[in-house]
Amino acid sequence: MESIVESLEHKSILVTGSTGFLAKIFVEKLLRVQPNVKRLFLLLRASDAKLAMQRFHTEVLEKELFRVLRDKYGPAEFEPFILEKITPIAADISLKHLGIDDCNLRQHIWSEVDIIVNVAANTKFEERYDAALDTNTLGAKNVMDFAKECVKLNMFLHVSTAYVCGERSGLILEKPFKMGEALNGTSGLDIDEELKLVEETLSELHAQAVTKEAEALAMRELGIKRAKLYGWPNTYVFTKAMGEMLLGKLRQAYNLPLVIVRPTIITSTYKDPFPGWMEGTRTIDSLAVGYGKGRLKCFLGESESILDVVPGDMVANAMIVAMITRANQASEIIYQVGSSLRNPALLSLFRDVAFQYFSRNPWTGKDGKQVRVPKAILFDSVASFNRHMAVQYVLPLKGLQLLNAVLCQFLRPTCTDLGRRINLVQRFVELYKPYIFFKGIFDGTNLEQLERAMKRDEQEAKAFCFDAKLIDWEDYFMNVHLPGIVRYIF
Repeated sequence: MESIVESLEHKSILVTGSTGFLAKIFVEKLLRVQPNVKRLFLLLRASDAKLAMQRFHTEVLEKELFRVLRDKYGPAEFEPFILEKITPIAADISLKHLGIDDCNLRQHIWSEVDIIVNVAANTKFEERYDAALDTNTLGAKNVMDFAKECVKLNMFLHVSTAYVCGERSGLILEKPFKMGEALNGTSGLDIDEELKLVEETLSELHAQAVTKEAEALAMRELGIKRAKLYGWPNTYVFTKAMGEMLLGKLRQAYNLPLVIVRPTIITSTYKDPFPGWMEGTRTIDSLAVGYGKGRLKCFLGESESILDVVPGDMVANAMIVAMITRANQASEIIYQVGSSLRNPALLSLFRDVAFQYFSRNPWTGKDGKQVRVPKAILFDSVASFNRHMAVQYVLPLKGLQLLNAVLCQFLRPTCTDLGRRINLVQRFVELYKPYIFFKGIFDGTNLEQLERAMKRDEQEAKAFCFDAKLIDWEDYFMNVHLPGIVRYIF
């Protein structure tokens, strides 16, 4: 295997979804380890080049993630270096030519780009079906169509999610989808028909002159309904799976090398460029925030449940190594990047460490008082959790509502607030139940082969580490991830 750093020299790379958490880590790493990369074309949603540049500065470059790079070059040289290496482009992957209307710019990109990395995704579990299809399914197709025109292209890397497997249990293999393959064996999954169904449903809603809110609700419900019909738990993973199907089909037609990276739950950086950087709240982060602020006193899940988490910098490292190692190989390969098989982290460990951390470092509320957290209770079934909710919250709410009627609606704000919180918790449980009780373990055979190849060069193996076996989860949660949540999320 050639040197990864040397292989990146003079390369032009196009990255979609460049304002996202993972894409930013990926871009920062490229610039830091190989300053002689030729050009990074970063696609951002914007109406014109000026707004694209503004978004790039505020949502990418000004983030603390770039602190190490900024310090390396200093105030005088950092901005010129960035302007020399990065071209922000106003784009929309749901459109033909990715929404790049300037034909001269398109031709320039097609003649320059060596590698395309598609990180763009709509990650909302209950997104409108039309919006999720536009980005996760059609978007992937449009990026591949664009790639076909790139005369120097030697790699197309697509970031998916390990949870395209749905609610399968046992060992989940690094296996591509066949076109029209449904998880539950239901026949008739046809992407063109799904797109047609969306168009017909929208036409009917417009004919009925429904409100925007009613239209959005109908499209969200349609997505969940179609996902569950074919065995997926939500719209996000369903549309990502269909995106993989299209890429596999087009790769063969266009004879392009395709790497699909399927990460599990991505968490804060492990070491690179520094420990604990994160952005946005993910599954376990939502739990940590609610618990640390004293709003969440119980978790749903078995104590031996596995939290399949992986730090963001390890995912970015795996992406870089895979795209260089598999360059010019006209085939498809899947890398599942997670920890459940080789170094599982247990939910009970996360619960215990969170208790220790917030006991030692209590959160100070707006009233200036420190929040003292109890050790969270774990409920091993939805039924036991619902019983707890009924006794602790639902029955008291009913009592408050009766008292409110007697007191001429005096307690109405309190009742409304409590009812909203109960509904929020119940929705959270319904949404995340497939992952809370997930029984699958993700195979990492392909990733292990990549690791073995890396270990031939000790220096690069260290620089591009993605070996989850090296992580001490107790230390990571206590000294890296939870402090990161407090610093960047709270």
